Order: sequence, then structure tokens, then C-alpha cells
Amino acid sequence: MSTASWIQPPCRYLPEDRGGGFANRGRQYSGVVLAAASSSSPSSSSSSSCSCGYSDILNFDFGGLSRSWNQQQGLRRVQAMSATAQRNFSLSKGDNDDKIEPDHLLVLVHGILASPSDWLYVEAEMKRRLGRRFLIYASSSNTFTKTFGGVDGAGKRLAEEVRQVVQKSKSLKKISFLAHSLGGLFARHAVAVLYSAAISQAIDGTVSKSGNLLRGRIAGLEPINFITLATPHLGVRGRKQLPFLLGVPILEKLAAPIAPFFVGRTGSQLFLTDGKADKPPLLLRMASDSHDLKFLSSLGAFRSRIIYANVSYDHMVGWRTSSIRRETELFKPPRRSLDGYKHVVDVEYCPPLSSDGAHFPPEAAKAKEAAQSSPSPQNTLEYHEIVEEEMIRGLQTLGWKKVDVSFHSTFWPYLAHNNIHVKSERLYKAGAGVVAHVADSIKQQESSTFITASL
Repeated sequence: MSTASWIQPPCRYLPEDRGGGFANRGRQYSGVVLAAASSSSPSSSSSSSCSCGYSDILNFDFGGLSRSWNQQQGLRRVQAMSATAQRNFSLSKGDNDDKIEPDHLLVLVHGILASPSDWLYVEAEMKRRLGRRFLIYASSSNTFTKTFGGVDGAGKRLAEEVRQVVQKSKSLKKISFLAHSLGGLFARHAVAVLYSAAISQAIDGTVSKSGNLLRGRIAGLEPINFITLATPHLGVRGRKQLPFLLGVPILEKLAAPIAPFFVGRTGSQLFLTDGKADKPPLLLRMASDSHDLKFLSSLGAFRSRIIYANVSYDHMVGWRTSSIRRETELFKPPRRSLDGYKHVVDVEYCPPLSSDGAHFPPEAAKAKEAAQSSPSPQNTLEYHEIVEEEMIRGLQTLGWKKVDVSFHSTFWPYLAHNNIHVKSERLYKAGAGVVAHVADSIKQQESSTFITASL
């Protein structure tokens, strides 16, 4: 065997293709270990440049007893290397060792009039794709009509439920949230309740290169991913924010005062009419830090914030509110899906923007009073425009990854709101590509977190 074959690197990272980046990046680390393990296995017959089998060592001529002793020593080294590589691969994969305890809690939060059964497909896919290191937990504290009791009430119940899960699972170190529709607002409120700011601790006891101290904790765990699917972050008031009203002005005008009769306190909060005239609505308060709940700081503690939005055919939540964009920021979306992720048409990273945050200026209070006492198209529009702009100004102080989804090519695109999270595999399987994208996004963040911790 030539010397060059020993010097040659065992394997290399393959360049990422444009469309399948998430999948490739998520597989790079485990792919390297797999290559090392397979190349040193006695059963391997691969002729790749990474191969290094037993025959190379056993056929090397040392002569006499020295040759026999060295053969044994070399064989032991190769076996040890192979066993170590295979064990490391199993640990990174998380699927082959029953003794592995989960250290990452992924909380699934359903939307209005829903239940944990909405997550059956997603839960199974996440377990298959993410492995045993993840504890996948579908929330059950806000089922069906409990979603009518207000975003704040549901957020508190969710927070208490998460606390109980964390207390029962002592091995947990990290936490992520994946929420659909109204559940995204429940999750935003819950993480503010669960948030504890870091004062003097730093990551692993050290200060980062930038000098920043440790991010805050959510339920005592390190926050990693905060992901929402078709969530009305800006409420549902305004043109085509509640798409099943078809943008008809008279219907959108009537919807606000009628909503509380159908969906209770949650309805008034979504239409921004909750509270007294001189008080900001809840969704506006959730775009800033208050003295009791740090809504922005708790979101900012997550390493990654990703929002998935249907660009069309979503009958419940408009593109603008689910992607936290102004009307002028909407664009004609691509019609072609990203490679490997059917119906995911665009990914945009929006870095944090400098702003003085969200406020409730005097003109907003005046407009709210007019909209409540003598509602008219003009009063309502003025109030909504002021509040929406303030919400956007507050939320854009954080960085967001915005993923646009389009089901225009499906047989029945009007199922988009339930397709995006595959509410049931039989009816809404069109969203499988979106779920795969979510899983690979989580894997990518998990890999980068692992590498950072190792360094």
C-alpha cells in the first residue's frame, strides 16, 4: 500500500446544490462519520478514495514475528477506530441506542378549534427525521373551544403545561416551538411567561467573542427554534387578512363587531378591538417588552425564528399577516418549488432592523376610541393602519427567516391552511414537502448548535 493512501483525507464535504441546501447541510456531519465507519469496516467493498480496509494492513510485509505482532496491533487499531466511528454515528443519528435520553424538547402547538390529533403526521415525521435526542410533545391544554378564551389565557395554560413537561423530563437542556395558525400567538405569549433573563451567566461559563452574555432561558432551557405556520402575527383586521371574507369591504367591516360572538375574547384580540380605548390591544403589546412580560426579549432569545406563510388560497390567514410584511413589501412569488421541498417556493432572511420599537401613540388611542364608539370605514382603517405599522416596527427589531409556501398546483389549493402542517395524512398530504423543510431546518440548527458547543 502506498504512503499516499494513508495521507489522503478520509472524506470531504460535498458542495451544496442551490435547492437542496437544507437537506445537505443537515446531513454533512453524519455523512462524514458514516464514511469513516464504512471505510474501515471489514465488509466494505467500496472502491472510493476514503477506503481503508483490513487487507491493506494484513498484506503489509513487516517480516517474521515483528510482522505478526504489528498485524495484531494494526488490526486492533482499525477495529477500535471502526467501533468508535460507528458508535459516534449512532449517537448523532439518535435512532439505534435505546439508552439515549432526549435533551431537546419540541413543543407542537395547534390552532383554533383544534387538538393534538392535528399533529399526528408531523409528530411521526419529526420522530423519524430528528431521532431520539428530541422529545416531541403535542400540547393539549387549549383544545377546541378553549381557544376562544383569549390569547393571553391560552398562553398561560400552555406555559404551565410546558413547565410540567420539563419537570418530568430531567434530561432536557434545549427547547423549540412549532406552532400552527392561532397556536403561534399562544406560543409567543407562553414563551414570554416562561422567559427568564440571563444576568451574569455566559454560554458554558464563558463569554462569547462579541462579549455578549448568555441568552435568556425558556422554562429553564436553552431556546433554539421558534417556528410558526400560517400564524396571524398582525391579527386579522384589514384587507384580505381574513381571506374567506373575499376582501369585500362590508363583510370586513361587519366581521370585527361580530367576531366576539363566535370566537369569544380571542376574536376581539385578533381584530385589535380588545381593551379600553386608552389601552393598546394585546397583539400590539406582544410586539414589545412590558414591565411584566418580555415579549420581544423572549423571542429574541431563540437562536432561530422562522415563519412559514401561504402566499395564496389560505382561507383563514392572509399572506401579509402570516409573513409580517407591509402591503408594499408583498411581491409576486415564484411558482416553482425549491428542489426537494414541494410547494416551498421562496426563503428570505430578514435581518433585524434598528427601531425604537412598538408604541401606542396618542393618535392611535384617539383612533381606537373612534373605531369603538362610532365605527366607520374611515375610523376603522385609520386605527388599523396605525396599530399594524407599530406591530411591524416592533417585530422587525428581531431577525426572521421567512418561508413562502404555495399550493397553487394542487388539485384543491383551497386546503392550504391545513395542508401547510398536514392536518391529516389522508386529506392534506400535499404539505409533506413543507414538513420536510421544517424538519431539515431544525436539523440544521441542531447541527450548528452541536458544532458551536464542541468548539
